[in-house]
Amino acid sequence: MLALLFSAVLTACGGGHDDGKGSDSGGGNPPATSPSPPAPPPPGPMSAGDAVRLADQATFGPTETLVASIKSKGAAAWIAEQFSLKTSRYTSGRGNGEFHQYVDRPDFCIAALEPNCFRDFISADPLYWDFYRNAVGQPDQLRQRVALALQQIFPIADVQGTYGIRNYYNDMLDGAFGNYRQMLKKITLSPLMGDFLNNVNNDSAAPNENYARELLQLFSIGTCELNLDGSLKGGKCQPTYNNETVRAYAFALTGWTYPAGGAVNNICRPQGANCRYYNGDMVPIDRYHDTQARTLLSSVSLPAGTKATSALEMVLDSLVAHPNMAPFVGRQLIQHLVTSNPSPGYVSRVASAFNSGKYGSFGNGQRGDLVATVAAVLLDAEARGDTVPAQGGKLREPVLMFTGVLRGLNGTTDGDAFNYQWGGLQQRVFNPPSIFSFYPPDYPVAGTSLVGPAFGIHNASTALARLNFLIWVIDWGGNGPHPSIPNSNGTNVDLTAFASSAADAGALVDRLSMMALGRLLPAGSRASVVKAVERWTQATDGDTWRLSRVKRAAYLVYASPSYQIQR
Repeated sequence: MLALLFSAVLTACGGGHDDGKGSDSGGGNPPATSPSPPAPPPPGPMSAGDAVRLADQATFGPTETLVASIKSKGAAAWIAEQFSLKTSRYTSGRGNGEFHQYVDRPDFCIAALEPNCFRDFISADPLYWDFYRNAVGQPDQLRQRVALALQQIFPIADVQGTYGIRNYYNDMLDGAFGNYRQMLKKITLSPLMGDFLNNVNNDSAAPNENYARELLQLFSIGTCELNLDGSLKGGKCQPTYNNETVRAYAFALTGWTYPAGGAVNNICRPQGANCRYYNGDMVPIDRYHDTQARTLLSSVSLPAGTKATSALEMVLDSLVAHPNMAPFVGRQLIQHLVTSNPSPGYVSRVASAFNSGKYGSFGNGQRGDLVATVAAVLLDAEARGDTVPAQGGKLREPVLMFTGVLRGLNGTTDGDAFNYQWGGLQQRVFNPPSIFSFYPPDYPVAGTSLVGPAFGIHNASTALARLNFLIWVIDWGGNGPHPSIPNSNGTNVDLTAFASSAADAGALVDRLSMMALGRLLPAGSRASVVKAVERWTQATDGDTWRLSRVKRAAYLVYASPSYQIQR
């Protein structure tokens, strides 16, 4: 399968540049060099294939009902409807801050709270239950997909406190259709990010540069000067900042501590700072904030005596005014939702929507508006229609394969299996290995000039694990409820709806192919799959022959390179 996937990449992943740049101020007009984005296409009939494409890009996987709905409403109307939905939340886990408020015992997880104390109060494990339940079953699919993209742009790891982790990812859901500037502010003030990248209680006497560096490198503008279309300005990498710039931002962002409420005595340091606590945004603490004059990017200067709150606003102003932000952010959203290697024109059009805050009727006109940006990503000519660009598409990352199979085959899940049991595919959604998330946006596809971000976690082992997952959930029935998980229902699929097509193996294979792929399998592959499915007959297999045919057809369609590569 690994060899098939790599060969398929030559026609299934797009070519292009790696970074993008753009501008995102809280409001105002875009730079004069940023043209207004073209209007979205007018409403019109939508093919089943294009409806499946949109379901792949904007949801956690097509279903027969969803494809029919998108097809009948049209892309723009369905997307507008999605923007209005807000139903998914993270609610699982126990406690609302108690983990960081105990003072009378050496270990929070005393025997009386075992055996699931660490899991329920401290770890991210309960969020897996909510994430997969929501992804498979909740209607606000686009909000969840954009939140997943933001989650990978702003990853955190090695942070403990279930209630705080829950808050952090609910902020992603809340901000998915907001403004990127506000999202940056929320991330900057997050006590979890403050812990992860050492910006909480950052002292002006010797500021830690970790968060300032990643704010520039990963969260906002990238390392190289870019054109609006994401290409390197001047054809080579010209650095967007140097170490003195990083130090200026580190000084500007000093003087923030945890929100009030924590009470763990041995973590209440330095003197005068609040104890570790994750309910709320960080708050300023003047004694540790730098007040010297500092020079930032985009000709923004901090005058001497600037308070921490004002300094933060000026930091954000300097970033959103930078011409790198729109293509840098826009290109990553395209990669997460549509294609690994968008053309320069595609990046430019999305960046223009980001800068203007408008895309047709979408957006509020403020730079960085994510409704306008996401609409531009999904309604662009390269995203819509039945003709996929020659090098368009991307490797389907593990989480989207899990959810796509479950949704397509009428499955349900409590999410538990995708934490540890199938974590070997290297995408445990709440446990990225580093600040670089699971894979870099410029990961090269071996033997090509293309990039394929998800190939950063794809190898012989994970390719075989994909097949093993399909065998487990389709042939072995997944798993049943777990007694220690609230409202557990296990993970399984329901194939009975497809049994009505099983008498005609060709019709069954085509039905599954159209639902999962939006097109028929290639002729040679289709013939082989049909032949394999026809092996089961009533004469030789009795009453189980229809279900056996459905199992084999489903396995072969979802295991095919045509599915593993999202087109």
